Amino acid sequence: MSDSGVTHNSLWKRLWKYDPNGLLVVDPVLYIRVVNPAFCRMFNVAMPDDVLGHPVQTLLDDVNDFKKVWQDDIVIQGKQKEYPRYGLYVSEVIFSIEEEGIIACIMVDRSHELERKRELEKLKHETVKQVNEVVDNQMKVVQEIAGLLGETTAETKVSLLKIIGILEREPFI
Repeated sequence: MSDSGVTHNSLWKRLWKYDPNGLLVVDPVLYIRVVNPAFCRMFNVAMPDDVLGHPVQTLLDDVNDFKKVWQDDIVIQGKQKEYPRYGLYVSEVIFSIEEEGIIACIMVDRSHELERKRELEKLKHETVKQVNEVVDNQMKVVQEIAGLLGETTAETKVSLLKIIGILEREPFI
């Protein structure tokens, strides 16, 4: 039985160490109790001991979801949240384990998706700007052509009227 306990414990330690999702556990008064290595990487924390026992507000600006989960005994799942100070965009699952007196948060890093979305928006904006510039240039050319055509048409009309005037004054033979 001790072998399976050791194996089980070893498995959890490996999962904890290699899980790419940030894992954070706080107590009901929102002091950090546990963080995993992925959370530390996400929030630029050198060592877990650097934040353990500190208020979660030292890292996270908005802790209202943690309070709501604890007070209302609900689960917040799939909430998208940005942490600009860390260049981080995550999908969060926050839930309480009342019998343990803790609130847990799993953070899935979606920063690459946000960056891709921002790049796409930038590309769309630049494309629209370029299309507008092309249309504006075409309109200028059309106006110039129309102006030139108008001038030549007016000159042609003046010349034709002169010819008509001359022809009307001279008798036909």
